[in-house]
Amino acid sequence: MTKRTSAKYKLDRRMGENIWGRPKSPVNRREYGPGQHGQRRKGKLSDFGIQLRAKQKLKGYYGDLTEKQFRRIYGEAERVKGDTGENLIGLLERRLDAVVYRAKFVATVFAARQFVNHGHVRVNGKKVNIPSYRVKEGDVIEVRDKSKQMAAILEATQLPERDVPDYMDVDHSKLSAKFVRTPTLTDVPYPVLMEPNLVVEFYAKN
Repeated sequence: MTKRTSAKYKLDRRMGENIWGRPKSPVNRREYGPGQHGQRRKGKLSDFGIQLRAKQKLKGYYGDLTEKQFRRIYGEAERVKGDTGENLIGLLERRLDAVVYRAKFVATVFAARQFVNHGHVRVNGKKVNIPSYRVKEGDVIEVRDKSKQMAAILEATQLPERDVPDYMDVDHSKLSAKFVRTPTLTDVPYPVLMEPNLVVEFYAKN
């Protein structure tokens, strides 16, 4: 479990955006940040501040990965041929916890990490309990038989605020999903604007 789980609402307020598109996000009620100084007027951000916020928002969206984890994924994206920002998005979306979340087997990306950790997921018929496991195109991800009647799963599949993206083929009656292809930035249904190009600029300068 991520240490941010108990404070994920603060992440929304710190960013000033409802980054997961949840109906209960505190940003829907209070636009100012958390803490005693949250209501102070926001100053104009520097270029560094804009880039840092873009990195924090993207890192936070995927369950608030640690800086070490996120930096390692960025390093991989940088080494692969092609646009580094697009590569970064593709690698993040291929994480098993992200795939479970996209398939709507669980309600949040935080729940997806816990769900995988607890051994409820199989990839190509084999149990995988590592949230950072890298899914490949054509892989079949499914909820193990003993877990299919969990109330949380049944509720998550009915959530109206999220749709399954077209780079995944999901059968909710069988609770299985096929990862069809690695998405590009425009394929990913982010509720808010993500700017991986600014993340690339941040790491290039720091």
